[in-house]
Amino acid sequence: MFFCRVFWLVPMKFEDRYNQCLQNMFGLRRFGIKLGLETISFILDGLNNPQNRFLSIHIAGTNGKGSIAAAIASIFKEAGYRVGLYTSPHLIKFNERIRINGLSISDSDVLDAYEAVKNAGLKDREPTFFEYTTAMAFYEFARNNVDWAVVETGMGGRLDATNVLVPKLSIISNISLEHKQYLGNTIEKIAAEKAGIIKEGVPVVTGVSQKKAVEVLKDIAQKNNAPLFRLKEHFRVRINRKKGTFSYTGMNSILHNMKTGLQGDHQIENAALTLAACEILNRRDVNLGPGHVKDGLLKTHWPGRMEVVCQSPYVIVDGAHNLMAASKLAKFISENLAGNKITMLMGILDDKPYKNMMKLLLPLCQRVILTKPLINRALPPETLHEAARDLVKEIKVIPDVKEALFYAMETAEPQETIIAAGSLYVVGEVKEALESYK
Repeated sequence: MFFCRVFWLVPMKFEDRYNQCLQNMFGLRRFGIKLGLETISFILDGLNNPQNRFLSIHIAGTNGKGSIAAAIASIFKEAGYRVGLYTSPHLIKFNERIRINGLSISDSDVLDAYEAVKNAGLKDREPTFFEYTTAMAFYEFARNNVDWAVVETGMGGRLDATNVLVPKLSIISNISLEHKQYLGNTIEKIAAEKAGIIKEGVPVVTGVSQKKAVEVLKDIAQKNNAPLFRLKEHFRVRINRKKGTFSYTGMNSILHNMKTGLQGDHQIENAALTLAACEILNRRDVNLGPGHVKDGLLKTHWPGRMEVVCQSPYVIVDGAHNLMAASKLAKFISENLAGNKITMLMGILDDKPYKNMMKLLLPLCQRVILTKPLINRALPPETLHEAARDLVKEIKVIPDVKEALFYAMETAEPQETIIAAGSLYVVGEVKEALESYK
């Protein structure tokens, strides 16, 4: 007598499929960072090149890319365009990386895009996490018929996966020494990598100020017949601190009583690049009226950058993930929080100049709580402790970000300000923890 055992295949629940696709994508991080356009180009060919089915604006730079991208997307939305926004990293949920008209794509859209890329075919090597997600973003933008996509580079520019785009405008926000093992160890080499997004005949807007970096940008722009527009040379801003506004003087227009929805003087410079971009696009028959520009700029929201996330106790989160960003946060603290007791909740990744970042920030604080975000590139808090000992009196090590935040909040004095900084991954975990705290 023979017995046959029957197995019933139970379909996976949608939630399980969604979580599995995220797990598979995050697993691609084990391949690290591999700069180059061959793999992403092969995947996009398999998707029928969705990047060619919408107009785009491409943004590179060390700091401010996300703020500028968010502001431009907000202005386009105000003007009635259907606009996609691709940025990284996400703070709480993967879906934040790909937005359409200000809204993160749905879990269902993430799963559909993941499957589409998976079925597009692979070349000789597995794609990196960033290559995979870039292909997903372009697929979603084309599928949703966006008019424009505002796309932020991940690292560098020349060999960044997003550089398959041929945009209508390129923006290079600013440049400082970062990712030296990938981009080079001089400001000129890094400038050349960022300037790799410059395309033939495509206008470029930049806030780069270092003489050597500017010369590199000028040379590459000239070789590509790309008009170059520089902050403080072709356009400028003037801040009115009493009113909390600024004036913009551009190539052909002057705008008064402007406001941005983002905090910090550096956001005024980011706004200047945004307004210059709009001015140049309007020359090319894009309809971004003064009202669209003013309202869109004011409505700009970019989480995790000098963002107040709790009023009692008062909690601010700011990525401050490199030396330039740390210096801007230090300036903000000195100008806006002088006299306040400051507790810094800090975690930093292992490729950052953590000692110099801490020298800028910790002398402004009365205590620091050192922690470690979950990403495997985070420095051990004990390493940070060595650098912090001579900079601030009160130091506590709490490796878990959520535990560290709750400790800071529960021990805060009535007028104390808690600032979570050092990494956008720390910021993301703080924001997620606050949701359960509230």
